[in-house]
Amino acid sequence: MSHHHHHHAASNIKVAFFLNFFFTLLEIVGGLWTNSVAILSDALHDFGDSVALGLSWYLANVSQKKRDDKFSYGYKRFSLLGALISSIILLLGSTIILLEAIPRIIHPESVYVEGMVLLAILGVAVNGIAVLRLRGGKTQNERVVMLHLLEDALGWIAVLVVAVVMLFVDLPVLDPILSVAITLYILWNVFKNLRETVNVFLQAIPSSINTEQLETILTEKLPIRSIHDWHLWTMDGEYNVLSFHVVVADNMESEKIVGLKKQIRQILKQHNIQHTTIEIEFENELCELCNC
Repeated sequence: MSHHHHHHAASNIKVAFFLNFFFTLLEIVGGLWTNSVAILSDALHDFGDSVALGLSWYLANVSQKKRDDKFSYGYKRFSLLGALISSIILLLGSTIILLEAIPRIIHPESVYVEGMVLLAILGVAVNGIAVLRLRGGKTQNERVVMLHLLEDALGWIAVLVVAVVMLFVDLPVLDPILSVAITLYILWNVFKNLRETVNVFLQAIPSSINTEQLETILTEKLPIRSIHDWHLWTMDGEYNVLSFHVVVADNMESEKIVGLKKQIRQILKQHNIQHTTIEIEFENELCELCNC
Protein backbone atom coordinates (compact mmCIF):
# COMPACT_ATOMS: atom_id res chain seq x y z
CA MET A 1 0.00 0.00 0.00
CA SER A 2 1.46 3.38 -1.01
CA HIS A 3 2.51 6.17 1.34
CA HIS A 4 0.00 8.43 -0.43
CA HIS A 5 -2.86 6.09 0.43
CA HIS A 6 -1.77 5.81 4.07
CA HIS A 7 -1.77 9.63 4.25
CA HIS A 8 -5.20 9.79 2.56
CA ALA A 9 -6.66 7.25 5.01
CA ALA A 10 -5.23 9.13 8.02
CA SER A 11 -6.64 12.38 6.62
CA ASN A 12 -10.10 10.85 6.25
CA ILE A 13 -10.09 9.51 9.82
CA LYS A 14 -8.86 12.87 11.12
CA VAL A 15 -11.74 14.69 9.37
CA ALA A 16 -14.23 12.12 10.74
CA PHE A 17 -12.79 12.56 14.26
CA PHE A 18 -13.12 16.35 14.28
CA LEU A 19 -16.63 16.24 12.77
CA ASN A 20 -17.68 13.70 15.39
CA PHE A 21 -16.02 15.49 18.32
CA PHE A 22 -17.35 18.99 17.66
CA PHE A 23 -20.80 17.69 16.89
CA THR A 24 -20.76 15.74 20.18
CA LEU A 25 -20.19 19.02 22.04
CA LEU A 26 -23.12 20.53 20.11
CA GLU A 27 -25.27 17.50 21.01
CA ILE A 28 -24.57 17.87 24.73
CA VAL A 29 -25.57 21.54 24.63
CA GLY A 30 -28.57 20.72 22.43
CA GLY A 31 -29.69 17.85 24.67
CA LEU A 32 -29.68 20.13 27.72
CA TRP A 33 -31.40 22.91 25.71
CA THR A 34 -34.23 20.67 24.48
CA ASN A 35 -34.41 18.64 27.75
CA SER A 36 -34.15 15.47 25.59
CA VAL A 37 -32.52 12.38 27.11
CA ALA A 38 -32.69 10.74 23.67
CA ILE A 39 -30.33 13.38 22.29
CA LEU A 40 -28.09 13.08 25.37
CA SER A 41 -27.99 9.30 24.80
CA ASP A 42 -26.88 9.83 21.22
CA ALA A 43 -24.34 12.37 22.47
CA LEU A 44 -22.95 9.62 24.70
CA HIS A 45 -22.73 7.29 21.69
CA ASP A 46 -20.91 9.94 19.64
CA PHE A 47 -18.63 10.80 22.58
CA GLY A 48 -17.63 7.14 22.85
CA ASP A 49 -16.89 7.09 19.12
CA SER A 50 -14.87 10.31 19.45
CA VAL A 51 -12.80 8.87 22.31
CA ALA A 52 -12.22 5.66 20.34
CA LEU A 53 -11.23 7.62 17.21
CA GLY A 54 -8.97 10.01 19.09
CA LEU A 55 -7.23 7.31 21.12
CA SER A 56 -6.89 5.06 18.08
CA TRP A 57 -5.40 7.96 16.14
CA TYR A 58 -2.85 8.63 18.90
CA LEU A 59 -2.14 5.05 19.99
CA ALA A 60 -1.89 3.84 16.39
CA ASN A 61 1.22 6.04 16.12
CA VAL A 62 2.58 4.70 19.43
CA SER A 63 1.93 1.11 18.32
CA GLN A 64 4.23 1.59 15.30
CA LYS A 65 7.28 1.84 17.61
CA LYS A 66 9.63 -1.10 17.29
CA ARG A 67 10.77 -3.44 20.06
CA ASP A 68 13.09 -2.11 22.73
CA ASP A 69 14.48 -3.10 26.16
CA LYS A 70 11.07 -2.50 27.76
CA PHE A 71 8.70 -4.18 25.26
CA SER A 72 10.31 -7.10 23.45
CA TYR A 73 7.37 -7.48 21.01
CA GLY A 74 7.16 -3.75 20.31
CA TYR A 75 4.22 -1.48 21.11
CA LYS A 76 1.46 -3.06 19.01
CA ARG A 77 -0.69 -3.91 22.05
CA PHE A 78 -1.00 -0.20 22.88
CA SER A 79 -3.62 0.05 20.13
CA LEU A 80 -5.95 -2.01 22.37
CA LEU A 81 -5.96 0.65 25.09
CA GLY A 82 -8.23 2.87 23.02
CA ALA A 83 -10.88 0.16 22.81
CA LEU A 84 -10.60 -0.61 26.53
CA ILE A 85 -10.76 3.01 27.72
CA SER A 86 -13.64 3.98 25.42
CA SER A 87 -15.59 0.86 26.53
CA ILE A 88 -15.23 1.84 30.20
CA ILE A 89 -16.34 5.42 29.43
CA LEU A 90 -19.39 4.13 27.54
CA LEU A 91 -20.31 1.75 30.38
CA LEU A 92 -20.21 4.55 32.96
CA GLY A 93 -22.02 7.01 30.70
CA SER A 94 -24.73 4.49 29.77
CA THR A 95 -25.42 3.84 33.45
CA ILE A 96 -25.89 7.57 34.08
CA ILE A 97 -28.21 7.92 31.06
CA LEU A 98 -30.35 4.94 32.14
CA LEU A 99 -30.65 6.35 35.68
CA GLU A 100 -31.94 9.58 34.13
CA ALA A 101 -34.17 8.06 31.41
CA ILE A 102 -36.02 5.28 33.28
CA PRO A 103 -37.69 7.61 35.86
CA ARG A 104 -38.82 9.82 32.94
CA ILE A 105 -40.75 6.88 31.47
CA ILE A 106 -42.78 6.79 34.71
CA HIS A 107 -42.96 10.59 35.00
CA PRO A 108 -42.50 12.07 31.48
CA GLU A 109 -41.13 15.60 31.16
CA SER A 110 -41.87 17.98 28.31
CA VAL A 111 -39.20 18.49 25.68
CA TYR A 112 -38.53 21.23 23.15
CA VAL A 113 -39.64 19.25 20.10
CA GLU A 114 -38.80 21.89 17.45
CA GLY A 115 -35.22 21.99 18.76
CA MET A 116 -35.06 18.19 18.60
CA VAL A 117 -36.10 18.29 14.93
CA LEU A 118 -33.41 20.87 14.07
CA LEU A 119 -30.68 18.93 15.90
CA ALA A 120 -31.79 15.65 14.30
CA ILE A 121 -31.61 17.14 10.79
CA LEU A 122 -28.14 18.50 11.59
CA GLY A 123 -27.11 15.11 13.04
CA VAL A 124 -28.17 13.24 9.91
CA ALA A 125 -26.34 15.79 7.73
CA VAL A 126 -23.04 15.80 9.69
CA ASN A 127 -22.83 12.03 10.04
CA GLY A 128 -23.94 11.59 6.43
CA ILE A 129 -21.09 13.83 5.22
CA ALA A 130 -18.59 11.83 7.31
CA VAL A 131 -19.93 8.53 5.90
CA LEU A 132 -19.61 9.84 2.33
CA ARG A 133 -16.06 10.99 3.09
CA LEU A 134 -15.07 7.47 4.23
CA ARG A 135 -17.18 5.49 1.75
CA GLY A 136 -14.91 3.45 -0.51
CA GLY A 137 -12.01 3.61 1.96
CA LYS A 138 -9.45 0.86 1.45
CA THR A 139 -8.11 0.39 4.98
CA GLN A 140 -9.76 -1.58 7.80
CA ASN A 141 -9.73 1.54 9.98
CA GLU A 142 -11.65 3.53 7.37
CA ARG A 143 -14.26 0.78 6.96
CA VAL A 144 -14.77 0.36 10.73
CA VAL A 145 -15.07 4.12 11.31
CA MET A 146 -17.49 4.41 8.38
CA LEU A 147 -19.75 1.75 9.94
CA HIS A 148 -19.71 3.57 13.30
CA LEU A 149 -20.72 6.83 11.63
CA LEU A 150 -23.40 5.07 9.62
CA GLU A 151 -24.85 3.77 12.92
CA ASP A 152 -24.82 7.34 14.24
CA ALA A 153 -26.66 8.60 11.15
CA LEU A 154 -29.31 5.88 11.57
CA GLY A 155 -29.67 6.82 15.26
CA TRP A 156 -30.32 10.44 14.29
CA ILE A 157 -32.91 9.33 11.74
CA ALA A 158 -34.68 7.54 14.63
CA VAL A 159 -34.52 10.74 16.74
CA LEU A 160 -35.89 12.73 13.78
CA VAL A 161 -38.82 10.32 13.30
CA VAL A 162 -39.74 10.45 17.02
CA ALA A 163 -39.43 14.26 17.09
CA VAL A 164 -41.67 14.64 14.02
CA VAL A 165 -44.26 12.34 15.64
CA MET A 166 -44.17 14.48 18.81
CA LEU A 167 -44.77 17.61 16.71
CA PHE A 168 -48.26 16.27 16.01
CA VAL A 169 -48.93 14.06 19.05
CA ASP A 170 -48.23 15.10 22.64
CA LEU A 171 -46.30 12.00 23.77
CA PRO A 172 -43.21 13.16 25.73
CA VAL A 173 -42.74 9.56 26.98
CA LEU A 174 -41.39 8.67 23.51
CA ASP A 175 -38.19 10.60 24.28
CA PRO A 176 -37.04 8.51 27.31
CA ILE A 177 -38.21 5.29 25.59
CA LEU A 178 -35.99 6.11 22.59
CA SER A 179 -33.17 7.03 25.00
CA VAL A 180 -33.36 3.63 26.73
CA ALA A 181 -33.43 1.84 23.34
CA ILE A 182 -30.33 3.73 22.10
CA THR A 183 -28.47 3.14 25.39
CA LEU A 184 -29.24 -0.61 25.44
CA TYR A 185 -28.00 -0.85 21.85
CA ILE A 186 -24.78 0.94 22.87
CA LEU A 187 -24.32 -1.41 25.84
CA TRP A 188 -24.82 -4.50 23.66
CA ASN A 189 -22.03 -3.32 21.34
CA VAL A 190 -19.80 -2.32 24.26
CA PHE A 191 -20.03 -5.77 25.88
CA LYS A 192 -19.36 -7.45 22.53
CA ASN A 193 -16.27 -5.30 21.84
CA LEU A 194 -15.09 -5.55 25.45
CA ARG A 195 -15.23 -9.36 25.30
CA GLU A 196 -13.08 -9.36 22.15
CA THR A 197 -10.59 -6.93 23.72
CA VAL A 198 -10.30 -8.98 26.92
CA ASN A 199 -9.73 -12.16 24.87
CA VAL A 200 -6.80 -10.45 23.15
CA PHE A 201 -5.35 -9.30 26.49
CA LEU A 202 -5.71 -12.85 27.85
CA GLN A 203 -3.83 -14.20 24.80
CA ALA A 204 -6.68 -16.36 23.54
CA ILE A 205 -6.14 -18.19 20.25
CA PRO A 206 -7.55 -16.00 17.43
CA SER A 207 -10.95 -17.40 16.42
CA SER A 208 -10.08 -16.97 12.73
CA ILE A 209 -7.18 -19.47 12.90
CA ASN A 210 -7.65 -23.25 13.10
CA THR A 211 -4.50 -24.91 14.49
CA GLU A 212 -5.62 -28.43 13.57
CA GLN A 213 -6.13 -27.39 9.97
CA LEU A 214 -2.73 -25.67 9.95
CA GLU A 215 -1.03 -28.77 11.33
CA THR A 216 -2.62 -30.93 8.62
CA ILE A 217 -1.49 -28.53 5.88
CA LEU A 218 2.09 -28.35 7.16
CA THR A 219 2.55 -32.10 7.73
CA GLU A 220 1.02 -33.02 4.36
CA LYS A 221 2.95 -30.46 2.29
CA LEU A 222 6.32 -30.56 4.04
CA PRO A 223 8.74 -33.24 5.34
CA ILE A 224 7.54 -32.89 8.93
CA ARG A 225 6.99 -35.89 11.22
CA SER A 226 4.82 -34.07 13.75
CA ILE A 227 4.15 -30.72 15.41
CA HIS A 228 3.54 -30.02 19.10
CA ASP A 229 3.62 -27.37 21.84
CA TRP A 230 1.54 -24.82 19.89
CA HIS A 231 1.37 -21.32 21.39
CA LEU A 232 -0.72 -18.95 19.29
CA TRP A 233 -2.00 -15.51 20.24
CA THR A 234 -2.55 -12.05 18.77
CA MET A 235 -0.88 -8.79 19.73
CA ASP A 236 -3.67 -6.43 18.69
CA GLY A 237 -6.32 -8.47 16.87
CA GLU A 238 -4.43 -8.27 13.57
CA TYR A 239 -0.77 -9.13 14.21
CA ASN A 240 -0.62 -12.83 15.19
CA VAL A 241 2.25 -14.64 16.91
CA LEU A 242 3.03 -18.38 16.91
CA SER A 243 5.68 -20.57 18.52
CA PHE A 244 5.82 -24.37 18.16
CA HIS A 245 8.05 -27.44 17.97
CA VAL A 246 8.56 -29.15 14.61
CA VAL A 247 9.82 -32.76 14.57
CA VAL A 248 11.88 -33.84 11.54
CA ALA A 249 13.83 -36.95 10.49
CA ASP A 250 17.09 -37.60 12.36
CA ASN A 251 19.13 -37.47 9.16
CA MET A 252 17.80 -34.14 7.83
CA GLU A 253 20.69 -31.89 6.81
CA SER A 254 21.11 -28.33 8.10
CA GLU A 255 20.57 -26.78 4.65
CA LYS A 256 17.24 -28.58 4.28
CA ILE A 257 16.23 -27.47 7.80
CA VAL A 258 16.88 -23.83 6.84
CA GLY A 259 14.77 -24.28 3.70
CA LEU A 260 12.03 -26.03 5.68
CA LYS A 261 11.73 -23.15 8.15
CA LYS A 262 11.44 -20.70 5.25
CA GLN A 263 8.63 -22.77 3.71
CA ILE A 264 6.81 -23.00 7.06
CA ARG A 265 6.90 -19.22 7.49
CA GLN A 266 5.61 -18.66 3.95
CA ILE A 267 2.62 -20.96 4.55
CA LEU A 268 1.86 -19.41 7.95
CA LYS A 269 1.91 -15.87 6.50
CA GLN A 270 -0.76 -16.99 4.03
CA HIS A 271 -2.86 -17.86 7.10
CA ASN A 272 -2.35 -14.44 8.71
CA ILE A 273 0.44 -15.41 11.14
CA GLN A 274 3.11 -12.72 10.93
CA HIS A 275 5.59 -13.66 13.68
CA THR A 276 6.73 -17.27 14.02
CA THR A 277 9.26 -18.93 16.33
CA ILE A 278 10.14 -22.49 15.27
CA GLU A 279 12.04 -25.00 17.39
CA ILE A 280 13.33 -27.92 15.33
CA GLU A 281 13.53 -31.33 17.05
CA PHE A 282 14.76 -34.64 15.65
CA GLU A 283 12.69 -37.81 15.85
CA ASN A 284 14.75 -39.48 18.56
CA GLU A 285 15.17 -36.29 20.56
CA LEU A 286 13.39 -36.08 23.91
CA CYS A 287 11.40 -32.87 24.36
CA GLU A 288 12.25 -31.33 27.73
CA LEU A 289 8.96 -29.48 28.20
CA CYS A 290 6.67 -31.44 30.53
CA ASN A 291 3.51 -30.77 28.49
CA CYS A 292 4.86 -31.70 25.06
